[in-house]
Amino acid sequence: MNDQLIIFDTTLRDGEQSPGASMTRDEKLRIARQLERMRVDVIEAGFAAASNGDFESVRAIAEAVKESTVCSLARANENDIRRAGEAIRPAARGRIHTFIATSPIHMEKKLRMTPDQVVEQAVKAIAWAKEYTGDIEFSAEDAGRSEIDFLCRIFEAVIHAGATTINVPDTVGYNVPEQFAATLRTLIERVPNSDKVVWSVHCHNDLGLAVANSLAAVRAGARQVECTINGLGERAGNASLEEVVMAVRTRRDVFQCDTGIDTTQIVPASKLVSGITGFPVQPNKAIVGANAFAHESGIHQDGVLKHRETYEIMRAEDVGWGANKLVLGKHSGRNAFRSRLQELGIVIESEDHLNHAFARFKELADKKHEIFDEDLHALMSDEATTPELEHYRLLSSRFHSETGETPQAEITLAVGGNETHTCAEGSGPVDAAFKAIESVAGSGTELLLYSVNAITTGTDAQGEVTVRLAKDGRVVNGQGADTDIIVASAKAYLNALNKLHSKLERVNPQV
Repeated sequence: MNDQLIIFDTTLRDGEQSPGASMTRDEKLRIARQLERMRVDVIEAGFAAASNGDFESVRAIAEAVKESTVCSLARANENDIRRAGEAIRPAARGRIHTFIATSPIHMEKKLRMTPDQVVEQAVKAIAWAKEYTGDIEFSAEDAGRSEIDFLCRIFEAVIHAGATTINVPDTVGYNVPEQFAATLRTLIERVPNSDKVVWSVHCHNDLGLAVANSLAAVRAGARQVECTINGLGERAGNASLEEVVMAVRTRRDVFQCDTGIDTTQIVPASKLVSGITGFPVQPNKAIVGANAFAHESGIHQDGVLKHRETYEIMRAEDVGWGANKLVLGKHSGRNAFRSRLQELGIVIESEDHLNHAFARFKELADKKHEIFDEDLHALMSDEATTPELEHYRLLSSRFHSETGETPQAEITLAVGGNETHTCAEGSGPVDAAFKAIESVAGSGTELLLYSVNAITTGTDAQGEVTVRLAKDGRVVNGQGADTDIIVASAKAYLNALNKLHSKLERVNPQV
């Protein structure tokens, strides 16, 4: 059996479907470059037919990524597949991933199609996809609740039509490991020409079993796992890339296969995705959590000091912990700054962009003695929307908070190019800042989340604030970073308002 396990990352497609996790094209490009640096085999860049923005994002990633296969999702209809085909056309290696639902409840209630019609449509989809690429993946949506006989029938048909990867998704996280492994084993045994395709799984985490189900499927013969950084994704998320990769690497004696992933890039990828989406990683998260390699128990500490392997089955440095070294400070020059951004996969669009970012870097370096990679990611996230494209922009601020007195905020904003001064009181300085901004914006939004995280260690660390706003069914995340938490909060709120003002839509089906 093939000992190469293909890692298919869908952070930019299924991960982005997590409410509030929408990303801009530039943010997607930064993550795609990090995935390529990590040597991910397949990057699902988006769903090209969902919107013009998604199409452009997929196309931009197809142009930029050279080493990984770039994939676009498409429903099993001609329009979707042609949009996907056009989007991946510039890729060195492109894949179309088409899907149709196969469970009785989905066929009857959602598609309103008979099983015969579903098989016919799936075969047509493969034929359309073959006009653009020979790398075609077919997914049976909700396979975890589909009838095994029907799965065998449709998989046989699409393999005969030209599909090269067969994906078996547990779309709603309904399966358990033993059952899911038995499903994979049965399909591989019963489907004609099953040895001519790569068998893949895509598991959701509704019961907390996405990684367990994926690994059980690998033992049953699956040789592609679809997963996301930090387990990001629809509802409770997807199988976590870092957990799948390190489980297979650490227990190769059990799984009899390995990935081509550069595991030292896992922690940087985790931090990048967390920073861009505003979804913090829980401290006790396996592999990438802050406490993943920490030991407090005296017995554990004593054992680790005597011999690391008494309590650690992996080395922290193997997954990227401690890899971000201090490289820049206030005496660093423009070339060193540009070089480090390039190493981090951050693209500078123009000299003006570089000059503006370098000026911001110098301001930060005056406030903060040590500049880490995470600081640069946060800084460049702030730079992602250039001032001339922002409807709302913070010009200056003054906050007052004193025991026994009502906190106040005075803020000067640029709104559509016009300068506006405003002030407000609140239960705290952040509340006052938000009320001051709202007195000008009058957005009518609902605040769903306010979260503060330290980007690096130390009392001079930048605080990264995430604000999640909802309006008319749209949910957006805003991020802001500053050594002053209140300023970071105001920046985050304005960033979210700018996203709402831009009216960018995200309509992605989920597999």
